Amino acid sequence: MPRESIDTSCVHAGRDDFARLGVHAPPIDLSSTYPMHDLAEGTHDFDALAAGGAYPEHTAVYARLHNPTVARFERAFAELEGAEAAVAFGSGMAAVAAMLLAVTARGRHVVAVRPLYGGTDHLLDSGLLALDVTWAHAGAVREAIRPDTALVFIETPANPTCALVDIADVVRQAGDVPVVVDSTFATPVLQRPLSLGAAASLHSATKFIGGHGDVVAGVIATSEAMARALRQVRIVTGALLHPMAAYFLHRGLPTLAVRVRAAQVGASEIARRLARHPAVATVHYPGLPGGDPSGLIGRQMAGAGTMLSFDLAGGYDAAALVMQRLRLITPAVSLGSTDTLIQHPAGLTHRLVPVHEREALGITDGMLRLSVGIEGVEDLWDDLAQALDEVSALQSGDPSHDDGVPEDALAGSA
Repeated sequence: MPRESIDTSCVHAGRDDFARLGVHAPPIDLSSTYPMHDLAEGTHDFDALAAGGAYPEHTAVYARLHNPTVARFERAFAELEGAEAAVAFGSGMAAVAAMLLAVTARGRHVVAVRPLYGGTDHLLDSGLLALDVTWAHAGAVREAIRPDTALVFIETPANPTCALVDIADVVRQAGDVPVVVDSTFATPVLQRPLSLGAAASLHSATKFIGGHGDVVAGVIATSEAMARALRQVRIVTGALLHPMAAYFLHRGLPTLAVRVRAAQVGASEIARRLARHPAVATVHYPGLPGGDPSGLIGRQMAGAGTMLSFDLAGGYDAAALVMQRLRLITPAVSLGSTDTLIQHPAGLTHRLVPVHEREALGITDGMLRLSVGIEGVEDLWDDLAQALDEVSALQSGDPSHDDGVPEDALAGSA
């Protein structure tokens, strides 16, 4: 039956047959191969699956072609996105690569809008897939479209600046060229790109979808026609999602809405407090004044999200010191976990983006990206504040805060 609430879908999606099966948790199928006692039936299913079909009639044949546990998660995620289908992969980058390979029948030209996740940016910019990439501003996509353009690729909220891109406007500019949205930062709880005309919504499911830092995965929600092409790429490249990973992802869905909304409350408050701290030069968060100039919150997104970034006035040395001094918040890449993570984009996730491009995008050496978890806000702020206070004290030359830090630790980095 149709479900109007994303909260209900998160809990029940992919579980409609539980009563018939007599189970209360998703079953796990770890088979690598499947018996077939009728050769004609086996051949029929092989042909159907190899052509990108979603389900076999008689036998799954081989795990590279189909796995029931993975398919169950895909059904659930498609429901959350309001999509006809979803295709899961072994990582977010496997999903990105599969999407870029799947559309080459249309052409080899891609229009992309920065900023993107650093790995995606590098894949597009490296020439590894022999694609012709035009980097365009979100407002100039129409001018970048060519007859051989196969795809427009955007990410919103953007990684790591949290800038918002108007999906519906990009779709209008793209015309009949499919628009793919990396919606990892938003999740289906806050944003559903297909409802705005996008052809696909792509996620690093490692992040919020799994939500507990214990699985690596990617997933794309899209039409059944595009899903068939994606499944074919997955089969021939072997970019499979393991059934246990699919189980972990499905297990994470019932708490997805709760986790995202709880973390969003914390992120909003942390952003406000960071904006007032003297060690912080700029805070990038859509929920702050000026953070959503196009008014997309409420129209495109249901909230400002759980991700933010901020620039330290002391530059790289200040950023490094903050990461070193944190006691509760974990200095680590990735995001969307129940615990709060902080990382340095210029030195880590976006290290492979050309320096001049990073600088043009505002990804400074003093920027830190914060993925707010579901801990208590006061505990998180106490941890951030003590680290930031030390930076401020060092900048002002207060010897009571040196704690073994060289006097010139922040020299010349402002």
